[in-house]
Amino acid sequence: MVLAIYYFTMKTLRSKLCFVWILIFIVSGALKAVAQAPVLKLQDAIQIALTHYKSIDARRNYAAASKSQISEIKSRYLPDLNAGAQTAYGTISGINGPNFSLPGINTINGGVVQPTQNWNAAFGSLYAATINWQFFSFGNQKANVKAAQGQYQSDLYALNQENFQLEANVSGAYLNLLSAQRLMLSMQKNLDRANSLRNLILARTIGGLNPGVDSTIANAEVSKAKLTLLDAQNYQQTQANQLLVLMGNHQTLSNLDTGFVVKQPADLGLEQKTAGLDHPILKYLDSRVKVSELQSYAINTSKWPKFSLFSLYQERGSGFGSDYATGTNSVINHSLSAGLDPSRMNYMLGVSAVWNLTDLIRTKKRVNTQNFLTAAYRDEFEVEHNALQDQLSLADQRISIAFKQYNEAPVQLKSANESYMQKKSLYQNGLATIVDVTQALYVVNRAETDSDLAYNNLWQALLYKALTAGDLNLFFSQIK
Repeated sequence: MVLAIYYFTMKTLRSKLCFVWILIFIVSGALKAVAQAPVLKLQDAIQIALTHYKSIDARRNYAAASKSQISEIKSRYLPDLNAGAQTAYGTISGINGPNFSLPGINTINGGVVQPTQNWNAAFGSLYAATINWQFFSFGNQKANVKAAQGQYQSDLYALNQENFQLEANVSGAYLNLLSAQRLMLSMQKNLDRANSLRNLILARTIGGLNPGVDSTIANAEVSKAKLTLLDAQNYQQTQANQLLVLMGNHQTLSNLDTGFVVKQPADLGLEQKTAGLDHPILKYLDSRVKVSELQSYAINTSKWPKFSLFSLYQERGSGFGSDYATGTNSVINHSLSAGLDPSRMNYMLGVSAVWNLTDLIRTKKRVNTQNFLTAAYRDEFEVEHNALQDQLSLADQRISIAFKQYNEAPVQLKSANESYMQKKSLYQNGLATIVDVTQALYVVNRAETDSDLAYNNLWQALLYKALTAGDLNLFFSQIK
């Protein structure tokens, strides 16, 4: 008997344990499925945008081109090395007279002057190697290198500024989409309340407790709530598309991270800040001024003489004999090998100085032009710097107002809900009209909308402060 009871007890216990394990398995599977639901965090959206946004790729390519140009300009230090070979078949009849060369038109003396024209022809060849090295140019080469380096640094600042702006734009679009989603939820709750109210009114109207016009008004409120919900859905889709465009359309939007936006930021960044040169936008604008100044200096150094070392070595071959100039018993070898075989060699070493004096006038005009560009870039820098300074004050005001709205919105929502419940109760007891209830319904919907926006506006204000201060970490550091 005891054994039977023990057996029955153990069997029952095993069954319960088996049921518990099955329940745990089902619950854990459900939790795992929820945990695996894709959530697009703000940081992930920014990384996707930085990877796929074409404007960033363009800035990277500009910087790569500037970096390559530095190497190209430095290579101009190297001497020009030329080697060439040519062969030709023709006559060498010559005549005395002046010669002048025009672009695209070169006149030459074919050879020695003879009493009459002749059409004797043979092969000739020329092999030459030349070196030309501009070893001194009054700092023009170094100035060009510095200008190229300045342009590369400016392009890097432009890339950083583009990254900074894109991060701010994605953050703003992300917050806008969160706001649109919350707005759509509020409109859905408003529709649910309108439907609930309509069902109540229809039941009372059918029972003869309320006039028929009340049901007509209730139907109108439901229709209005549906239209408002459709507008909210359209607005949400618009905001989602804007975020997708910034992300390069390389992501399917799923659940967003709503954890941070439903609470107050720990640090509102209200301490006084100034928009100094560490601001990405100001860094880029300041770099344009510096590059223009470097280019102006490089242009100015180009007006001085250029000193060069040069050397030449050449070999020549000809099918005409050495006594061809005498015109007697001259030997003309018409074979190609005779023209290709060099028989005379020459070399030359020297130093040259070339100074185009009219460059003094041209360079002055080019420098003046560049100086005007420098002044324009400096003016643009000042305009942006002053604007950022003014926007910092505005940002603090926006944060202060958003914070007050954040604190006041729950009070409004609580009062609106209480008022709606009271009006609904009074209506059920015949102590209020349908107009009173619909007005209370409108107030609740507006309070819910204001409450949802109050949280988002506080984060939007903080993002604006971070953008104007040039330090997005003020915003990102508050996202946990």
